[in-house]
Amino acid sequence: MDKADSDETTPPRALLFDLGGVVLDIDFDRVFHAWAARASCDPRAIRRRFKFDDAYERHERGELDASGYFASLRRSLRLHLSDEEFIAGWSDLYVAPVPGMVAVLTEASQRFPLYAFTNSNPTHQAVWATRYAPELSVFGSIFVSSEMGLRKPDPGAFREIARRTGLPASAFIFFDDTLENVMGARTAGMQGVHVQSTDDVRVALLGLAR
Repeated sequence: MDKADSDETTPPRALLFDLGGVVLDIDFDRVFHAWAARASCDPRAIRRRFKFDDAYERHERGELDASGYFASLRRSLRLHLSDEEFIAGWSDLYVAPVPGMVAVLTEASQRFPLYAFTNSNPTHQAVWATRYAPELSVFGSIFVSSEMGLRKPDPGAFREIARRTGLPASAFIFFDDTLENVMGARTAGMQGVHVQSTDDVRVALLGLAR
């Protein structure tokens, strides 16, 4: 973690982690293939049409329920699937814990309180919260965008997490694989690490031990 990634004058008191892409491996192609199999179409066409659009963001802020979001997908993806078929494919997003990350988190938890912040929706939350309950038990709290009504990279979301934990934003180091989200955390006053591999987290934590 270099000086561009953190304000070294403020000792961290807590760690905040993104889930999908940092702690849990995700793969949207699995979703597209699952939908394509049910719709008897080419998954490449679904991949081209799928967008992280306004409906997607509203769904992750809890402003649009699953049925409303799937109705939007029927139009944008040109798919004739039931809600149940969309859910079956949507639930295929999660692959497994990122290799080595659980061990890194377990060790870090001996020194810092750990929290997670995920842009997620109730359908996905039902999957990861159950399937990966043992791995995620290391977090004191998991903040979910659809429950908060706020999502990354909105700096207000990070300020709200600080408020809920009773810690100043400057006390946190935030880890995310999306640079835009890291910048949102920094705007809110948190330190930030752009994660491209488990080693990025490991190296950052080793730096804190010095």
